Amino acid sequence: MRIETFPVGPLECNCTILSDEAACEAIVIDPGDDIARIHRRLTEGGLKLKQILITHGHIDHVGGALKLKRLTGAPIFMNEDDVFQLDMMDEQAEWLGVPTPETALPDESLSDGRLVGLASLPARVLHTPGHTQGSVCLHFAPLKLVIAGDTLFRGSIGRTDLPGGDGAQILDSIARRLLPLADETKVLPGHGPATTIGEERLRNPFLQQG
Repeated sequence: MRIETFPVGPLECNCTILSDEAACEAIVIDPGDDIARIHRRLTEGGLKLKQILITHGHIDHVGGALKLKRLTGAPIFMNEDDVFQLDMMDEQAEWLGVPTPETALPDESLSDGRLVGLASLPARVLHTPGHTQGSVCLHFAPLKLVIAGDTLFRGSIGRTDLPGGDGAQILDSIARRLLPLADETKVLPGHGPATTIGEERLRNPFLQQG
């Protein structure tokens, strides 16, 4: 088993490749950009891509998904509540001053409670609306790992001032879906450094009750 996380694109979205090297299989989470780099890592490892998982529909997380699908044949999974974000891709690209990437409807929805990933590396989908309405986190319980998208960051939370954002909702999602996880659970956010649930419960200023 191998976990590799690296920033891609102008907003340095954290893209993650989880692989079962014995089975020669992998999943990719949030391939927002730099698809040639991602594809090269899969090819060099002799890995067959089984799923492309998108934590939410912002351009920096989903922008390269269709290109990666075309290169590998892997299906794209994204929560259906963020499909409207794909319809706004021209606007999202304009905000960043970048070309509009081609996107397509996801092949399957990352619905709450669904198990995805590899047979040896399963993840349960935690629907965590607030940053967007279709935001999800992926909880790999055997690894004590949660990939949090832009819901929870080290010392911060996701912004809620873009279409589909809701400040009260994101705090509720974190409180109900993430903070009950074990303190030692590692958190890989959508941007920036990793943290743990325990560290954020203790020190994140957005999560402290007044």
